[in-house]
Amino acid sequence: MAWNFADIFEAIAEVSNEEHPACIHAGPGGSSGITISWPELMRRSNRLARYLAAQGLRPDSKVAHYMRNCPAYIETMVASFKGRYVHVNVNYRYRDNELHYILDNSDAEAVVYGAEFREHVAALRPRLPKVRVWIEVTPYFEEPQDRAAHFAVCYGDVVGEGDGSPLDVERSGKDLLFIYTGGTTGMPKGVMWEHEAIWQAGGSGSSLLNPGQPAPESPAEHAQRVAKAPMRGKMLAACPLMHGTAMLTSINTLSQGGCVVTVPEHSLDPHAMWATVERYRVNSLAIVGDAFAKPLLRALEEKPGSYDLSSVMGIVSSGVMWSPEVKRGLLRHNPNMVLMDSFGASEAIGFGTSRTTGNEEPTTAKFTIGEHCKVFTEDHRPVQPGSGEPGFIARPGPIPVGYYKDPEKTARTFPVIDGVRYSVPGDWCVVQADGTLTLLGRGSVCINSGGEKIYPEEVEEALKTHPNVEDALVVGVPDERWGQAVTGVVVPVDPARFDEAALREHVKSQLAPYKAPKRILISKVPLRAPNGKADYKSVTDFASAAVGNVSGAEH
Repeated sequence: MAWNFADIFEAIAEVSNEEHPACIHAGPGGSSGITISWPELMRRSNRLARYLAAQGLRPDSKVAHYMRNCPAYIETMVASFKGRYVHVNVNYRYRDNELHYILDNSDAEAVVYGAEFREHVAALRPRLPKVRVWIEVTPYFEEPQDRAAHFAVCYGDVVGEGDGSPLDVERSGKDLLFIYTGGTTGMPKGVMWEHEAIWQAGGSGSSLLNPGQPAPESPAEHAQRVAKAPMRGKMLAACPLMHGTAMLTSINTLSQGGCVVTVPEHSLDPHAMWATVERYRVNSLAIVGDAFAKPLLRALEEKPGSYDLSSVMGIVSSGVMWSPEVKRGLLRHNPNMVLMDSFGASEAIGFGTSRTTGNEEPTTAKFTIGEHCKVFTEDHRPVQPGSGEPGFIARPGPIPVGYYKDPEKTARTFPVIDGVRYSVPGDWCVVQADGTLTLLGRGSVCINSGGEKIYPEEVEEALKTHPNVEDALVVGVPDERWGQAVTGVVVPVDPARFDEAALREHVKSQLAPYKAPKRILISKVPLRAPNGKADYKSVTDFASAAVGNVSGAEH
């Protein structure tokens, strides 16, 4: 059976009615907003898919999603699946040259963009001759000054009028969607995923509501299970949909007949998030580590008992570390939640999981290894569990096809080892005798100082345990003596109490002294992108300029 998400969604729509929400866009501050039912999602996405076909898009044409979290993102993604077009995620914080790179590299033929980005789009148009159509999404809770730019069509006109019936399209499980990497250590790369690979990697339709059942044999059979389930979940995408965590969690939520909830705020407003959770009885949240979890916890502590969190069954995080102190804090406000730390990447799903409940002591960077995953050395030797030898985590299929238009990087990241093709994004770890993984960090940002390999995330976590550190990144700065000097860049809770020497001693109390940063700086640049992922490239540039040569420092 060829599994395609458009076919899965259409089958679920057959067992849904206008009372089943598919998208909710909360109003400002968590007020009453917009609800789009499952049947309406189908009609609106069908109209958009038909319109794109009328503009000349064909199967495998690329559709760029250049907007913040809103129903239009979900509708455009579903329309892309229905027309067999390829979803392309665009980081809305990119500047013109970065945007041009993504849209040009992906060969985008349609761009659906938020009206707030009109100026950037207007500047880019002459440099993007392959784009056939520009579609502008006007603000949801503001009266637009005009319907759309003169070179674009209004999104609301496209999805609100015309034939909303199902398309006569025969789809394939091999149809693609792209997840462009964050580009935190280099230029973004388009990871090519087939629909059926994501379906299989995500559990082939399994959920907490039907544990132990064999995989369904058809979308219709899966839809019948959805219809019989005791509930349909509502997932709040706290992190951007253009990030793989929220994107894939949203696809999984829709695949279970559920509802994706979004908020209109342009920056993280944790009080608005919790107000939305209470108003719409949200069951789960998708976040990216402490960058989201810390503000959410702080809001609960600022107004204890102000929000009803009883509907929340779980919070899922992926992409960065999620500290145990913050997990403990969240569980104090709802001990019935399950906190799921997922170890994955744009290049693979299911390397490992870390599950925390109110009855367990949270940990950092420790995961239960995925059933089919292995750990290899740099020369592709299997690492013996319990040996203490670090290695790269690797996962065999279902995995991506590779990187779009980059066979060289594809060969490096998706090597064949002993006749089996693996995804090896470059995450270093140590595997214990019991199969527990301890993450060390991404190999591309590993620091080599005096011949010693130092993994930034390990030092970052040590820094973040200090009470005056809100967030931290650790990078290697070029150094004449050591090759690279370990350098910490922090966001202090109280800058007036920043004490570099005390922070260095704090790290040394937890780690070997050679791992301690030789310098620790207060950051003058954002440490993370809006998706919560570390921006090592910008932070390294800042640290290098600020530190200069530190060859005199002691190792």
